This record gives sequence, structure tokens and C-alpha cells, in this order.
Amino acid sequence: MRLRQIALVGADLDAAKADIVAVLGLGADYPDPGVGVFGLHNAVWPVGDTFLEVVSPTQEGTTAGRLLEKRGGDGGYMVILQLDGDMASARQRMAEIGVRIVHQTDRDEGRVAYSHLHPRDVGGAILSLDVMVPKERWEWGGPHWRENVKTETSLGIVGAEVQASDPDAMSARWAEVLDLPREAHGEGWRIRLEGGEIRFVPARDGRGDGLGAFDVKVRDPQAVRARAKARGALDAAGEVVLCGTRVRLVG
Repeated sequence: MRLRQIALVGADLDAAKADIVAVLGLGADYPDPGVGVFGLHNAVWPVGDTFLEVVSPTQEGTTAGRLLEKRGGDGGYMVILQLDGDMASARQRMAEIGVRIVHQTDRDEGRVAYSHLHPRDVGGAILSLDVMVPKERWEWGGPHWRENVKTETSLGIVGAEVQASDPDAMSARWAEVLDLPREAHGEGWRIRLEGGEIRFVPARDGRGDGLGAFDVKVRDPQAVRARAKARGALDAAGEVVLCGTRVRLVG
């Protein structure tokens, strides 16, 4: 199981795109027409062979729009994990442990499939379980995503951080859903994944439960912070903040 994509939600897609490209040094983005059914438009960038997405509402009454209101602005939206196994087994397991699937699809004779899990049944963020065959494929990055890869600055997304009023309970639920062990980590908990991790920490910023940060492996953290400072994308603690979400720089 691998962390393959992080999705953020922003009220102003163009503004979020400008900051993300400038700070993380990413290439061209892919606007996925498939998100229109949810009342959204978006941008998806490859970060190495992982992906960063920003969605923004184009109409009233969307899930993304309600999240913007609930959390008081831009922030984290989805954690998308790529499974090694088959989707049918994953869906059967969700039914057995009482997790509703709010949206699912199967394409290309099952070589592309996903299940969006109900956030009330998991907690913290919309969690998506995705299957791609072959494993290197990533439908949401567009058919030519490899042409958009730029690794002079950023190499990959390697972590997600979910904040919660009760990190113990939330991490236990995610561990059950993912059928993976958790371990104590700092003030919270951690679930290790292939090439990355998901952390669960206390919510202290007044915004409630949610995806509060993600980790990006970069070549030169100081240079990235300098880019962020130039765009006003550093918070009071000196952390990079893009689209309302803290970005942990991993050297």
C-alpha cells in the first residue's frame, strides 16, 4: 500500500497553482475533466511518480465547498492510497467493518478502480483506495503525466499528517480500515506505508480534524523555504504553507 496522491481544496485555483509551482518547482499540471461531475475543477501535478492535486468548487453545494466553510479556508482534502491487491476484496472488507463507499468507479476491465470512503466512517479526510494496473500507471495525472515531471526541486510526496481531537481513536480506525499496524510516534501515532507514512497528531490550530500537512522530499529544503518566503508562504513558525496546508520538507 502506497501513498500516491494528496489532494487539497482551495477557493482560488489559480492562486493555489501559482504558489505551488513557484515554491515546489513543479512542471505542467493536468486538469482532470472527470472532477466536473463533483462540481469542481482541478490541477494535478506529478511530484516524481507521486501526485499533488488542488480542487476548487465551480458551483454551490459541493463537498469541497462545505469543507472550505467548515475549516475556515483552504486546506487538506483527500489522501489517496494505491493498493497492490484487487478492489473487490477491498470493498468487501469495507462492508465487513462498516465503512460506506460514497463513490466508486471501475474502468478498463478493472485495471483502473477506486473507492472513496465516507469521511464520517474513517475520520480526518476523504480516504480513497485506488488500484492501477500496471502499478506505474496513474490515471488521475493524465495520459502524459511523465512528460510533466520536474525533479530539480521536488522528488516525491512521502507523508501525510492528519490532525485530530483524539489521535489515538482516529489512528486506530485508520489502522483497522487499512489493515495495517500503527505505532506510537511523538505526541501521536504513525502508520507506515511503502515509501512513506501517515501520522496522526493533536489538532491545535483551531481548525478541527483534517489533513493538516503533507511531506515532500526535496533536494534543498533551505532553497524551498526561501522561495516560500518570497511569496509570503511561510507561517509564523517558519513552516511552508501551500493552499492552507503545511508542507514538511524532507531533505
